[in-house]
Amino acid sequence: MTLQASALTVRRSGRLLLDAVDVTLAAGSLTVVLGPNGAGKSTLLHVLAGLERPDAGSVWLGNQPLLSIAALERARRLAVMTQDQPLDFAFNVEEVVLLGAYPLGLGRAEERAHCHHGLQRLELQALAPRNYLSLSGGEQQRVQLARVLAQCGEETAVLLLDEPVSAMDLRHQHLCLRQLRILADAGAAVLVILHDLALAARYADRVLLLKQGQVLAQGAMLDTMTPSCLSTLFDVRVEVALVEGVPRFSSSLADDTVLS
Repeated sequence: MTLQASALTVRRSGRLLLDAVDVTLAAGSLTVVLGPNGAGKSTLLHVLAGLERPDAGSVWLGNQPLLSIAALERARRLAVMTQDQPLDFAFNVEEVVLLGAYPLGLGRAEERAHCHHGLQRLELQALAPRNYLSLSGGEQQRVQLARVLAQCGEETAVLLLDEPVSAMDLRHQHLCLRQLRILADAGAAVLVILHDLALAARYADRVLLLKQGQVLAQGAMLDTMTPSCLSTLFDVRVEVALVEGVPRFSSSLADDTVLS
C-alpha cells in the first residue's frame, strides 16, 4: 500500500510553507527528507499524517483519501512520531509503550507480549519500570519509537517519523534506524526526517530534498545526494566521495563568505 500526496500547499499567517509538493511513499521503501531549518519538513509530515489539513492538494492512503479514514482505522494503518511528544504524567516506560498498541485491539496478554518485543528491539528492557519523565532526551526518543513499533500490526502500511534519533548517541541512532530499515524491507512505506547526511545515505532508498517549501529534488539516494544538489539545498559547499559505494560527505562555507 502506498501513501501518495499531490500538489500539497500550506499557508500559515501569510507565509507559504509548502508549495505544490508531490510525494509518493511506496511499500517496501525508506524515504529520508532532508532540508535546512524552516524548509517545511515537519509541516509536510503533519499533512501526510493527517494532523494538518493542506490549503490545497490531497493525500491518499491506498485507494482512499486519508482524511476520510476514521481515526482508529487510520491508526491501524499509519504510525506517526512527531518531534514533540508531550507527556506530563509519571507513566513508566512500559506504560508509555503500551499506549502504542491500543489501536490494534489485542488481548491484555498479547498486548504486553507485543510491547515487550518492542522494548527488546530497542534495548529498553532495563528501563521498563522507570518513570518516563526521569529519562534523558535520547532515552525518551527511544521509548517513543518503541511506542510507534508497538502500534505496528498486520495492517500497518506507513510509518512517518520526524527526527526520531536527533538526541540519541551513535549506537542507538543506528539501532533505531536499523529497525525502521527492517520494517521497510518487510513491506512498510517509511518516511524519516533527518539532518545527518551520513545516516541518510546509510539507510535511505529514496531521498526528498526540501527547501523553502519546494521539492528541490527527489529520487534514488545516489541520484539526489550529489554535491550540486546538497550544496544548493544547504547553501554551503558539499563534497561527496564514494567509499565502497557509500557516500561520505564534507562541507564548508564558500570562500567568499564573511563571518562577523
